Amino acid sequence: MKNVLAITIAGALSMATFSAQSTEIVAGEQAMRIAQESMIIDTHIDVPWRLINDWEDVSKATERGDFDYERALAGGLNVPFMAIYIPSSYEDNGAYTLANHLIDFMEALVYRAPEKFAIPHSVDDLFAHQEKGLMSLAMGMENGAPIEGDMEKLYHFFERGVRYITLAHSEDNHIADSSYDIRQTWGGLSPFGRDLVREMNRIGMMVDVSHISDKAFYDVLEITQVPVVATHSSARRFTPGWQRNMNDDMIKALAENGGVIQVTFGSTFVTPMANQHRARIQRLTREINARLGEGTPEAIAAIEKMREENPYPFATKADVLDHIDHIVNLVGIEHVGIGSDYDGVGDTLPVGLKDARTFPNLIQGLLDRGYSEEDINKILHGNTLRVWRAAEAFAAAEAE
Repeated sequence: MKNVLAITIAGALSMATFSAQSTEIVAGEQAMRIAQESMIIDTHIDVPWRLINDWEDVSKATERGDFDYERALAGGLNVPFMAIYIPSSYEDNGAYTLANHLIDFMEALVYRAPEKFAIPHSVDDLFAHQEKGLMSLAMGMENGAPIEGDMEKLYHFFERGVRYITLAHSEDNHIADSSYDIRQTWGGLSPFGRDLVREMNRIGMMVDVSHISDKAFYDVLEITQVPVVATHSSARRFTPGWQRNMNDDMIKALAENGGVIQVTFGSTFVTPMANQHRARIQRLTREINARLGEGTPEAIAAIEKMREENPYPFATKADVLDHIDHIVNLVGIEHVGIGSDYDGVGDTLPVGLKDARTFPNLIQGLLDRGYSEEDINKILHGNTLRVWRAAEAFAAAEAE
């Protein structure tokens, strides 16, 4: 349980108005209590990449972004996984250096505010930090490009605190095929990727199957000896044909493996209208240009009007809850968690879940849909902790 000081501060902050992405907290006493007393693990927040492009001191309230200490404290978020995100363009082009630089940012943040933050290296660390009233800045690497085909670099990042690796990102890399890349270079995992999954198991590094192709996903399940995570994916049932989300058969296979899919919040992941919005705007733009001539004043005015008439269709908290319900109904409460992708999806976050303050809104929604406190705690942290502990236990057994 968090200390009384943290609860008191968070209670006050939950009523505050922040200048960036302000959103109303609509949650009752029970939801607020759960948020403040429970451990909330969010497995994917893109603060490091945000800071390298637009520096703000997130140990204080910030003007921009979706996460800072005060908003996270207000929302009850005490284990935000910081994504060490490496763009695909860094494959064979400085990925190792960039990853270390981003980890340096997180260590510097802890150095500046040791009374607020700490970097955990184990599940036990999370509970120790919680007892001290510290927020655990866990780290996961989004894109395995920094491994650069060298297992020594895997060990290096593990020593620095990275506890999961998303094997690929938006393009195929030397480890795996990406869900976004039509080339499908390896037809799943590369030979090195297969070895990497085995070695990640051996040292206790969780394998993240978000972003990789369907074939790569099944390759991982064939090889891994411990449960895996999908740190920021949602259900493909709601976005048909979009490989970035997981279909029902994949979710069932993940559950059979003992793994967890951490539902993500970005509207593109959640509703078909948002998922297809960009393609719709592009199609209408092409039609206008074909009719009026690209670059003409008439076309420019028509495109501007078209965009005004087709605003971005934000998802809602209820849409995110629908994904959770679907996964629970499909495979059970033990296989769903939370991976918001705050600071990673731009201005596409759902109404009611606009920043790190809004976890009480999500909890209230779960309560309204009949979830017990025990089940909510499994979603907020229990399921993810189970997988992390399984990775630790396998590594400990291998070391004997």
